[in-house]
Formats: sequence, C-alpha cells, structure tokens
Amino acid sequence: MYNTAIKEWAVDDRPREKLLHKGANFLSNSELIAVLINNGTRNKSAVAVAKDLLAALDNELINLSRLTVKEILNLKIKGIGPAKAVSITAALELGLRRDASISKRKKLNNSKEVANYIRAHLQFQKQELFAVIYLNQANRVAHFEVVSEGGINSTIVDARVVLRKALEHNAVNLILCHNHPSGNTKPSEADLSITNKLKEAALTLDINIVDHVIMGEEGYFSFADHSLL
Repeated sequence: MYNTAIKEWAVDDRPREKLLHKGANFLSNSELIAVLINNGTRNKSAVAVAKDLLAALDNELINLSRLTVKEILNLKIKGIGPAKAVSITAALELGLRRDASISKRKKLNNSKEVANYIRAHLQFQKQELFAVIYLNQANRVAHFEVVSEGGINSTIVDARVVLRKALEHNAVNLILCHNHPSGNTKPSEADLSITNKLKEAALTLDINIVDHVIMGEEGYFSFADHSLL
C-alpha cells in the first residue's frame, strides 16, 4: 500500500497519502480539513467539501476557529454533518491547547511575551474574558486562570477571588489580561477602574500588579508600556 502512487488512490484518500509521505506541513488548509472529515459526498471529494467550508468563511481559518459545532452546522455545507463538525472543532481546540501547553511555566519579561502567552487563550474568543497570570518570584508562570466571562466591572471581577488564588499559588506578581472581541484594544473606563481597584487591593498583601494586557485580533495594549500602572 505504501508504494501506491497518489494518483491511484481514491480522491478522498489522497490528502492522507500526501500527509503520510510528505508531512502535514505540505498540506493546504482544505487538505488538512479533508483529512479530518475523511470523505466527501457522492458528487464532491473531501477536499472540495473542505473548500466549500472555507469559502463560507472568507477562506480564513481564524473564522473557522471561532465557531462552535452548532455554528459550523448552521453554515449548511453539504457533506459536513455533526460527526465531521465535531472532528473539526476538536482538532482546532487541540491546536489552541498545544500552544497554551508550550507556554506553561514560561518566564514572562515584557508585554510582547505576555501577549504571546495569552493569545491562545483569549485572542479568538467571541465574548469578553478576564484572566490573571500569577507569577512566582522568578517571574515564571505559576498559574493562569480565567476569573470572569462576559464583561468587566467591579462586580464581576471579584478582587477577593483574584487575591485568594494569588496566595494559593504563592504568586508575588500578577498580570491582568482580557480580550476585546471588537478588536479595539484601547482601555475603557471600566478597564481603568478595575485595574486600579485590583492594584490597591493587591498592595495590601504585598502583591504587585505588574501589567494589564488587552488582547485584540490584530494586536494588544499594555498598561505598563503606556505608564498606566
């Protein structure tokens, strides 16, 4: 079987054969999706179905990564049923978790490194999330946790929860993080307010807020870089 020429394989099998002999990096996005969905329809190959899926999303893989299984199914792509939508969603989630795992226990020295660290967690989320990076004395990540979802205000972000986690993980420095799904990374009045509130509360325990990074699709904003702390 391994010596069979690609052209002798069924159309749906050719991306898998290509991956087997050349490696995943030689496949296009549509070919990789074709491997995940395994087969197409009576009239279309798996690659053609994958191309239809990407075309519905402006050929942007980022757009696909934002979708839930239900939202993929709502695109009504012929050849993409629940099982295939589940496979696609699971594969994309594994990619995000791999990136997060690589960053675990990383030493963070500047806002660019923080942005790279939180990108996998926050960049493509459709709702606003507020998270905290807990750093030990060596400035390495001791813990990362999303502490609220859906918006930022003094009620939703509980300083007591944030600081209790800091004590549990022996953190001496904290980096606040959240995303702006709109893409605009400029801090709002609510962002400034919760930052000041958490900073003052943390100082009572000799814990420092060293930065607050807002992540957008195209970039980030650092409070420390703009002297807002």
